Amino acid sequence: MIKVYIILACYILVPLLIIEGFKRWTIVQKIGTVVLAYAVGIISSLCGVFNFATPEIAVSFSKLQSTLMNVAVPLAIPLMLFNCDFKLWTKALPKTAWALVLGLVSVVVAVVSGYFIFRDYVPETNKVAGMMAGIYTGGTMNFNALGASLNVDKSVMAIVLAFQMVITTPYVFFLLGGGYKIFRKLLPYKDVTWRGRTDEDTIATTDVENYHNMLEKKNLIGMLKGLGLSVVFLAIGAGLALLITGTLNELVVILTITTLSIIASFFKKVRELPKTFELGMFFILIFSVIVASMFNIHSVNGGSLYVGGFVFWIIGVSVVLHLILCRIAKVSGDLFCVSQVGLLCSPPFVPPIAGAMKNKKVLISGIVVGLVGYAVGTYLGAFLAWVLG
Repeated sequence: MIKVYIILACYILVPLLIIEGFKRWTIVQKIGTVVLAYAVGIISSLCGVFNFATPEIAVSFSKLQSTLMNVAVPLAIPLMLFNCDFKLWTKALPKTAWALVLGLVSVVVAVVSGYFIFRDYVPETNKVAGMMAGIYTGGTMNFNALGASLNVDKSVMAIVLAFQMVITTPYVFFLLGGGYKIFRKLLPYKDVTWRGRTDEDTIATTDVENYHNMLEKKNLIGMLKGLGLSVVFLAIGAGLALLITGTLNELVVILTITTLSIIASFFKKVRELPKTFELGMFFILIFSVIVASMFNIHSVNGGSLYVGGFVFWIIGVSVVLHLILCRIAKVSGDLFCVSQVGLLCSPPFVPPIAGAMKNKKVLISGIVVGLVGYAVGTYLGAFLAWVLG
């Protein structure tokens, strides 16, 4: 059992080390904290770290994993949404709105069409489709929330995440390495800017992940307040689930927490709580390491390769369709790139892409697209899973 407790401690320690690396090294910032968390979990699994002496210990460890996962996601959601200024959406220029709406439409079309192609080959296809809609309109937070609320088998989640990382990561590096120049040629339109915002304002609002000074007294107090409010929302969600369904229905819990968190973000005092997004990311990193560590190379067989095909279909179709629609709507190549990354990868990936393009004008647009994706991703994924099921 000592090995079990050491591994559980590592589930906490690894995210802390990743965050420390993010603060110190540019390469970690470019790769992304979530990608690194996935990588550590998968590599650990491949190295046999999670092989236990007896089945009893393995079962006990699995229960502890599930407990950590079930706590991490409901706490992460409010913390990550508290700092989101959704009022920015009301100030968005038409092109940004088009980039968002067309991106959402592209993902929905890709997910629904992929469902009908792969439904005879992928287990729990409607649930996987819902999760994929969540991750490609918001990010890992939505994927985790949907996986938990839809009761998706953890091994299926691990396989989906593995293929998602294998397919999405090269796309991000393609953009960072200059791939955005291709989209500039395909979408040769002018960039949009934000009314009433200077370059200084723009720069100030784009530091999505800033882990510096988290332990300062002021920030620590703010994080504790945010964590306390998250616990309250979790309790309300659990109570409402018991009242409506008689059980701790995770879908009711997650949707309740998400709704309350969005409402709370409209209050200035809540929105200005320092470092709550980063604390939420810490919980997401814990979840990411755990899920990735459940990946079993022996589960990758002919059947699971269809999952990879499903993931590849969704990414490929959504990118191509979004590109075609943005061409019709005359959205610029740079705005297309940041909106793609904001939806497919989540807001923290937007600043590196905008930096690689050397274009400050599209920073806020990309982040707003990602934030709105955070807000709607869980609802959209749950709706699609229900409709397709």
